[in-house]
Amino acid sequence: MIDWSAFLVVAFASLLSSAVVVSLYSLGLRLLTTAGRVPVVEPVEFTGAITVLTPKRAAKEAKRVRKAAASPLGPVQKQVALVGAYACFVLCSAAVLYGVYLIVPALHR
Repeated sequence: MIDWSAFLVVAFASLLSSAVVVSLYSLGLRLLTTAGRVPVVEPVEFTGAITVLTPKRAAKEAKRVRKAAASPLGPVQKQVALVGAYACFVLCSAAVLYGVYLIVPALHR
């Protein structure tokens, strides 16, 4: 016999936890860009590349990086945003690690 109430509890918990993890990560990225640290890596060309950026796209990304770096925020506000971003990433990582702890039974012993 299926315990439908337990099934609904697990479904709701997984939906809520995934929403929390995604929200924390996206808030962390937003705060990171607000602090002036855009998470864009300069493209490196190599023969095994899956995605190749065109020069036009690379110029567009470089323009976005320059625009984000020229923020009207003061240094203290940028520092607070950066600390908030790292806090969001730490909370996101902790939630993921706790989920792994709950799933793997060998970690409970």
